[in-house]
Amino acid sequence: MRRPDFMAAALKEAEAAAARGEVPVGAVIVHGNVIVAAAGNRTRELSDPTAHAEILAIREACRNLASERLTGHDLYVTLEPCAMCAGAISFARLRRLYFGAADEKGGAVVNGPRFFAAPTCHHVPDVYAGFAETEASAILKDFFRDRR
Repeated sequence: MRRPDFMAAALKEAEAAAARGEVPVGAVIVHGNVIVAAAGNRTRELSDPTAHAEILAIREACRNLASERLTGHDLYVTLEPCAMCAGAISFARLRRLYFGAADEKGGAVVNGPRFFAAPTCHHVPDVYAGFAETEASAILKDFFRDRR
């Protein structure tokens, strides 16, 4: 059986965010071959600077599982997480992080503060960068080009 394309689901969430006028970032949380939560950015809609796709997906997954830990779960997100989201990923104890486009300005995983490399980081997920990077980058570039 072919493994589902979870990054494609995250890209759909990013496209939906763009359609709402949000910065197009999408995320899905997976356990085994099942998506347990999916979200796109909603910072403008909710007037909430913490309503990043990763945070919303983590909240939904934790609510669905009635647990503050997502041990054994994986996160697929279209853009490299910022420091806030990297902290939430660590606190949620996500097993793996797969992300699409690197974020040289706001990223905190392979760019910027490299949150998971800090000695104060309690849990470090396995990190895999560059998944559907071309598609994720194109969605972001198109969104910002259309805004100019």
